[in-house]
Amino acid sequence: MKSRFDKIYWENKYHEKATGWDIGYASTPLKDYFNQLTNKKLKILIPGGGNCYEAEYLFEQGFENIFVIDIAEQPLKNLKARFPNFPDHQLILDDFFNYHGKYDLIVEQTFFCALDPVLRQKYADKMNDLLAEKGKLAGLLFDFELTKDGPPFGGSTVEYLPLFSEKFIIKKLERCYNSILPRAGRELFFIFEKK
Repeated sequence: MKSRFDKIYWENKYHEKATGWDIGYASTPLKDYFNQLTNKKLKILIPGGGNCYEAEYLFEQGFENIFVIDIAEQPLKNLKARFPNFPDHQLILDDFFNYHGKYDLIVEQTFFCALDPVLRQKYADKMNDLLAEKGKLAGLLFDFELTKDGPPFGGSTVEYLPLFSEKFIIKKLERCYNSILPRAGRELFFIFEKK
């Protein structure tokens, strides 16, 4: 199933600096989550990572096994320019759905909402495939009505529960209490563990 939001679409967004989702730093809910992780050896994937301030933040906190994948080259170059010590082999230019590997933790930050909604089941299946045993998918999902206008595309707990509960144990899915102001009341923090 081909999406209308392809490599060219996303490269153009960066070229035109039409990156309204980019807040310029790792968001508070994710930083708070990262700060309570104690195993610095976790193998972590950030798909659709964009400029990926989350990878930079994690690396600065002593996590070294952080991999970023994006379909667009420019954001990976941007991360490398900001953070020259980030290992080249951990910046992956590829379509997430073609990628293979195993991870302990996959971080969701504005990737799910950027995908064409027709790909949501494929996303859930692929996340499950990429996680090691007892691996976790964690991060933020938008909590507003799904419309045809996007990205970003919304969604709600009513949609997310049946989508993810077949292959994941829903450890947490709740309204985010520490969202940045522009996203307050519109985000859900979640932790899903691979079944």
